[in-house]
Amino acid sequence: MCMNAGASIASAVATERKLAGLTQQQLASSAHVSVSLVRAVEQGRVPASPSFVAAAARALGLGVAELQGQPQLPRTPDDRRVKSVIPGLRREIAAYRLPGDDRIRPRPIDALAVAVGSVSRRRHAGDLASIGEELPSLLAELRTHLTEHPADERAYGLLALCYAAVGQVAYKLGYTDLSSLATDRVEWAAALSGDELAAAAADFYRAGELIATADWDTASRFLDGARGRISHRLDDEAGRALHGQLHLKSGLAAARCGDIAATDAHIAEAEQLGASVSEDRNDYDLAFNRYNVAVWSVGLAVEAMDGVKALNRAQGVQLPDWFPPERIGHHWIDMARGHLLAGDKNGAFAALRNARSVSPQQTKYHPQVHETARMLAATERRRSDGLAHLVSWLGVDL
Repeated sequence: MCMNAGASIASAVATERKLAGLTQQQLASSAHVSVSLVRAVEQGRVPASPSFVAAAARALGLGVAELQGQPQLPRTPDDRRVKSVIPGLRREIAAYRLPGDDRIRPRPIDALAVAVGSVSRRRHAGDLASIGEELPSLLAELRTHLTEHPADERAYGLLALCYAAVGQVAYKLGYTDLSSLATDRVEWAAALSGDELAAAAADFYRAGELIATADWDTASRFLDGARGRISHRLDDEAGRALHGQLHLKSGLAAARCGDIAATDAHIAEAEQLGASVSEDRNDYDLAFNRYNVAVWSVGLAVEAMDGVKALNRAQGVQLPDWFPPERIGHHWIDMARGHLLAGDKNGAFAALRNARSVSPQQTKYHPQVHETARMLAATERRRSDGLAHLVSWLGVDL
């Protein structure tokens, strides 16, 4: 069943549970959560965390996107423009092993690298529509180049970065099936690039797929192995950056399964590694540095449903002007959830407004933004004009 894109996760869980013939107790048992949490989520008293959504979806035999009402149907011309990039991305993902178009005259590899760098910068700026429009032609050009130069490992490395960008666009717009296919392509291209750190970056995305399906133990073991495969690269900055980013992903897996000690241990490891690399590093488009570790530390506290810890950690976060807007926007989305968990509704609303200001496309289509806004609207005795406008802009049904 595909839920209404504007409907709440709470109503989706309740509906799907009943269709599956399960009681709240049976769902709680299958999802390995408390029955009180199932009741609280279904009644709209507690926001559905990503870990709850993943666990409930797995127990119900559904995809996470189905419970989150993704992808959302376009409601405005801007929505339509953003979503219109998906068919072109699907075509290139499907054609990944086909020969290039002989009508295309690829630019030299250095020029292609510049073009991929431009996509990277706009990806970190949160410009989903722009890079989504450019990626199909850039991927086709790289395929054509590789048809003519099949042993060019550098081109495969660029291809891996482009497929990772496809995955991010698809994921942020709610097309999780396409995002999963893009991860397959990242792994394929990275393996042919001859670059073990590119393969480690692919491992980062693969672990994300496992975490999204509530397979947290498998993700943790996989990430341990991924770090082990590049442990001999800790003498160079790029190797330390990838090692640190994999620790952050391990922290996410631990937080999702409720292992707070392991979460904090991975944050501590990442902090040490972040202090040992240059502040403006962006190896394999993962932007690992001490600032990103600080953003993740706040987000992981939110993942563990500890709003007070998240807000305390956020007091020490001061992001530079050059920090990627996509990461700043994600930080404010996490902050909104942290404020809500701590009972600070005004702080949650202010954080959502900041997220929209910094990274509007990411904010508009983020399911946790929708849940936070819905919770704020449901608990306000008198809805303010500002909140009403935000809810309308998001396309949230109340």
